[in-house]
Amino acid sequence: MRFAAYEHRHRNRVAVVEDDGTLFPLPGVTSLTDLIRDADGLPGLLAAGAAALDVPPGPHVSEVRLLPPLQPSSIRDFVTFEEHVEGVRRSVSGESGVPEQWYEAPTYYFTNPHAVFGPHDDVPMPPGSSVLDFELEVAAVIGREGRDLTPEQAREHIVGYTVFNDWSARDLQSAEMKVGLGPCKGKDTATTLGPYLVTADE
Repeated sequence: MRFAAYEHRHRNRVAVVEDDGTLFPLPGVTSLTDLIRDADGLPGLLAAGAAALDVPPGPHVSEVRLLPPLQPSSIRDFVTFEEHVEGVRRSVSGESGVPEQWYEAPTYYFTNPHAVFGPHDDVPMPPGSSVLDFELEVAAVIGREGRDLTPEQAREHIVGYTVFNDWSARDLQSAEMKVGLGPCKGKDTATTLGPYLVTADE
């Protein structure tokens, strides 16, 4: 099942998106983030979506402004494959190879949850930067609280996935990471999410 957050006629709504782009709004729901929290996991989210399919359809996706599907309270961006680790090290410090620590624990940074943009929104150029870059990534959306989970347990906490565009001011990032902490302003400007949240069962 696919969900979208959108603006139509000056109102924010959440809907199930059919294959042809028809939106089926969820009555009274204005935030997919709140719906996921209140649903407490994938079964609750799917039940809410199934109920929306029993009401008359809304507008077509081409008639609305798509918003970021989520406004998460926390966003962690991971380096999840070896080639990426090598590329980052080479560009920042000139070193090659993958440090042993990468194999021991997940490596990530916290990005700015207050700078989330929708799939068709313009993003601002970071002040002082002339090298804005993006990386097309996949976001796993966590729908239930958990701690110290095994990989199998963690999978059960993922309610879905969305497209994640990580915007980076490479010139700022390269300079600031030489201090040994960061990234800071090089990653602070924008993250693009969407267009949809696709549930984990798909």
